[in-house]
Amino acid sequence: MEIFSHSASSAWAPFRLAPWFSERPWGFSDLRPWYDLPADGKLIGEAWLTGDQCIAATGMHAGKTLGALFAEAPEFLLGKAAPPSSEAERSASPLLIKVIFAKEKLSVQVHPDDAMAQKYGDPRGKTECWYVLQAEPGSQVACGLKPGVTLDEVKTGIETGTLEHSLNMLDVARGELIFVDAGTVHAIWPGSILLETQQNCDLTYRMYDYGRGRELLIQKSLEATKLVTHAGKISPRELPGRTLLIEGDYFRVERIAVDGSRTSASLTGEDEPGPGLQYLFVAGGKARIAGARFEPLELPMGAMAAVPAASPEFGVEDLGGLNLIRITPRWPHASR
Repeated sequence: MEIFSHSASSAWAPFRLAPWFSERPWGFSDLRPWYDLPADGKLIGEAWLTGDQCIAATGMHAGKTLGALFAEAPEFLLGKAAPPSSEAERSASPLLIKVIFAKEKLSVQVHPDDAMAQKYGDPRGKTECWYVLQAEPGSQVACGLKPGVTLDEVKTGIETGTLEHSLNMLDVARGELIFVDAGTVHAIWPGSILLETQQNCDLTYRMYDYGRGRELLIQKSLEATKLVTHAGKISPRELPGRTLLIEGDYFRVERIAVDGSRTSASLTGEDEPGPGLQYLFVAGGKARIAGARFEPLELPMGAMAAVPAASPEFGVEDLGGLNLIRITPRWPHASR
């Protein structure tokens, strides 16, 4: 028996999301070949791909924001696999996915966990991960503190401008996955382009910002800091038809092998409850999504497709050099 009717599933066919570009002082004025933006002098550091303000660019809901779609019909997007939750929780994408373009060093920062965020009136904290889309030789990220560093040393480092000396630096290369759980002191250095998957939260406590004049939240950042976390590189796990890059409390990220084409049913892992929301990102090459009940959807490099739980069946076709990343939400308190 089908969970959703034919007419409903046709209305919730996969659709492409238009990115929303965020200005940052450490960003680029030219994002090509990923995105073709007019050269108007703005510095863009982030392309938000699943933000609540991102607009559906194709399909029957074209022109509506993703936030509006979640507010209207969360059950069609999330499916019955999602646990019961508050109306506020279900009226927004559970994940915020971005592409990070760093021309200069980002601030040294930390994100709160769920408990601390809720202490200060926010619905959730921010655990994230980075999939390396591109990296120049010698590219690095700061991920956690060196062993033995104390909170007093962190505070002194902020005050004296020597905080970098306490950071654990990681060399990064294309195709790697770095996990950054809430409470991890971290920063991104220039030279890499990262696909960031995170809880849908934009809480950032800056510790040090290289004199850019932006607000620092030092007391909250020290409160949020965990001296030891689970952050670091995650070894990929090869599974039939896919490479599992990470599976955590909040998200699952996979690289999907598409040998010519494959069916939508084959995208779902054997251990997943379904159907549920999935995001498909083209990290290289280009793809086409086609089904009997909707117009074909072309996806160039850098494109993000939202696949609602109520989507009709479809096929994914490799149109040349396809590197397909599949991202699905998870809920830490749901039974599995």
